[in-house]
Amino acid sequence: MLVTLLGTGTSSGVPQIGCTCAVCRSVDFRDKRLRSSIHIAVDGRSFVVDTGPDFRQQVLRMDLQQLDAVLYTHEHKDHTAGLDEVRAFNFRSGRDMPIYGRPSVLTQLTQEFAYIFAEKKYPGIPRVQVNPIQNQPFDVQGIRIIPIEVMHHKLPVYGYRIGDFTYLTDLNYISETELEKVMGTKVLVLDALQREPHLSHFTLDQSVTLAKRIGAEMTYFTHISHKLGLHREVEAELPANIRLGYDTLKIRL
Repeated sequence: MLVTLLGTGTSSGVPQIGCTCAVCRSVDFRDKRLRSSIHIAVDGRSFVVDTGPDFRQQVLRMDLQQLDAVLYTHEHKDHTAGLDEVRAFNFRSGRDMPIYGRPSVLTQLTQEFAYIFAEKKYPGIPRVQVNPIQNQPFDVQGIRIIPIEVMHHKLPVYGYRIGDFTYLTDLNYISETELEKVMGTKVLVLDALQREPHLSHFTLDQSVTLAKRIGAEMTYFTHISHKLGLHREVEAELPANIRLGYDTLKIRL
């Protein structure tokens, strides 16, 4: 399995528009963060988790030639806004793009992208195959995927586990029952927004505490705000097996 972090930034991205802080002015490429998304290549299959506003730029940057399915974590715009871009893969493959998400997410997509789901379709629009999922394991083209339900304030969000890899973004709570699904994972990618308390995201300290409890061989933080600090300075504070993720980072399992 090869996991690529397509984006590791929060909803506004880093740099944030109009901000002149040290992080937003940094020339370190690791401080340039597109909206959060990952690509997973496993057993000849190619998946992305979320299609945010930067999806086109992300797939061009990694020269992605094949995409077999899209998994959605939740319905917020910074995770869904790039759905239209799957049409490029429709053109290449000649197939509808399977998309997977909880029913509330798929309902939101039908509202935001009504033209995709209209009875009379305009030529050249994206073609998708809708697959509602519940909080139970499911298969995508022979690959077993385990949803993990977490809470983003009052909004349920799905993280996903595939084999020894787990992705948990946009959360500030996980139940003991759902945490059991994560235990034993070798590589964890986990939300860590900023240092200060936040309504719907873990702080850096909270994420470090949870990462230590899970005990993955390696943990990488994502969904990072400019408020967290400079990449090089924050990473120097972390344990050896906990790192800040950055855009284009490749993780091989």
